Amino acid sequence: MAFTLCSSDKLEGVLILLPPSEGKTAHAEGSPFDLADLSFSELTDERHLVLEALAEVSSREDAMSVLGVGASLANEVARNINLHTEPAAKAHDIYSGVLFEALGYASLTPAAQARADASIVVISALWGAVRFGDRIPPYRLSMSVKLEPLGKLASWWKKRLAPVLDKAATEQLIVDARSSTYAAAYKPSNGKCVAINVFQLRNGIPKVVSHFAKHTRGEVARFLVEQETGPETPEELVELIQSRWDATLVEDKKGLALNILLPEDHHFITAK
Repeated sequence: MAFTLCSSDKLEGVLILLPPSEGKTAHAEGSPFDLADLSFSELTDERHLVLEALAEVSSREDAMSVLGVGASLANEVARNINLHTEPAAKAHDIYSGVLFEALGYASLTPAAQARADASIVVISALWGAVRFGDRIPPYRLSMSVKLEPLGKLASWWKKRLAPVLDKAATEQLIVDARSSTYAAAYKPSNGKCVAINVFQLRNGIPKVVSHFAKHTRGEVARFLVEQETGPETPEELVELIQSRWDATLVEDKKGLALNILLPEDHHFITAK
């Protein structure tokens, strides 16, 4: 199936789920965000509630403790209080870090960027879910936070994201490149979801590698949006991924997963 662009929340082609980066890139200029302009408009009321709760918590003396961050991030927490006045930019410019550097949106061709805009959804503790073209400000909030009065955000978003994203995804293949913290907020129900796991050989034994995992998931997302035609099934996905990586499709009690095995001498180069 080809990646097809559309103006609605109906996503075509492969749906790629990403986690946000903990750090965000601030922009000195730009108009503030508008909730009404974000994708998945069904989440507008929920986003408003999280924004209000985050602003209230961020103004408290115990804000750093509640949000689980250190003193060096005090300015970022203070910015949470007035996000509605902060300069906003497109999500692909706001999110940074290892995964997004590996994806390298700015260096993609215009066609690949268009496919990324149509096919990638970032699961967010603040916004629920956003597309790359959505304009948002930098913020500091993790899905693992218990945010009064809403409670633990992963649980709070779970029942709100499911109907919205399941409707958008329909029967297409879902490639899940999220960390476990963000995977807890939405579990696709169409039976065509494949998680991306990354291992590296260490003394001949496959080991989980967090840093390489983030980078490789970003590379996988980039590789997929560079394709003119996307895979329709888990089997087509693994065949495509095997053209570049050592990969196998496995199934366990959590569902389907694509296990990518990196060699012992693996190193990575960030896309520019």
